Amino acid sequence: MLLKKFPLVDLHRHLDGNIDINTIIMLAQKYGVDLPTFDPEELRPYVQVTDNQPDLLSFLAKLDIGVSVLGSLEACHFIARQNVYSAFAEGLDYAELRFSPYYMAKAFNLPLEGVVQSVIDGVREGMAEFSVGINLIGILSRTWGVDSCMAELNALLTYRDDISGVDLAGDERNFPCRLFTEHFTKARDKGFRVTVHAGEAAGPESIRDAIKLLGAERIGHGVQAVNDPWLLEYMANWGIAVECCLTSNLQTNAVNDLANHPVKTFLDYGIIATLNTDDPFVEGVTLRSEYERAVNDVGLTKEHISQLQRNGLNAAFISEGERIKFIMRKLQNGERSLH
Repeated sequence: MLLKKFPLVDLHRHLDGNIDINTIIMLAQKYGVDLPTFDPEELRPYVQVTDNQPDLLSFLAKLDIGVSVLGSLEACHFIARQNVYSAFAEGLDYAELRFSPYYMAKAFNLPLEGVVQSVIDGVREGMAEFSVGINLIGILSRTWGVDSCMAELNALLTYRDDISGVDLAGDERNFPCRLFTEHFTKARDKGFRVTVHAGEAAGPESIRDAIKLLGAERIGHGVQAVNDPWLLEYMANWGIAVECCLTSNLQTNAVNDLANHPVKTFLDYGIIATLNTDDPFVEGVTLRSEYERAVNDVGLTKEHISQLQRNGLNAAFISEGERIKFIMRKLQNGERSLH
């Protein structure tokens, strides 16, 4: 049901949640990290979701081993380049890769600015080799508190021209948006675009605060908006986009059944809903498989799928000229293949 001549776009894709199992083992061996096992299949349950998790924090724990092996700035560069290849191999035309400098630096106490520079350089190298458009979004990882988030923001600001936007992610329930107003005021003043994880582990009030207090233009997940009709109308009227991630929402227990996922409600309200992967390796998904689930499990129509694709490009943190460029390139090249 995909529009074959319209760009395939993934706006919510965590670079540090997309480190494949062979890379984890290779980097662990290189940097002396003691994994639970070095057998790929035995390691899989530790780094990939095999059963739906009871909550968001249980899901996020699956990412910890992947970042624990980032033993140098070279390793950060490597996985950034690898993520560009991953996006290309999936057939994406454009992706926004988001990453938390603190999370990536934490295990080996790497310099935050060095992590940001390494990710930028790895993405540039990947884009020079693989035909896919990439922009970066810097995450402030609320799980480690206000001060760590300010350190992350300052590191990202050092490379302002190479980062499209900022995000707030992590432990939404225990670190609400109101703690980070200073951070996002500073980020907006420097021209960063803003997306915020909200309404995933907390209620509609978290989404309201993300918009009102932090200036969010896009909401990551946002499933709880469905419980607030006023909020749905507001988001539709003011063009606040939602980055929907079906499998992720099921695996984190944000929804208990994809047949009841609010993506259809969002579209019916006229909200700019988009479809994305979140953490492709951890979840075992691709963007195309997410579109298949949208049809088979959620029950979306061809018209819904077309709108999701168009919304993805329209909500991207790029200029109108860049949108036109992606459309023209797709029309000229048609379906791209690795073969």
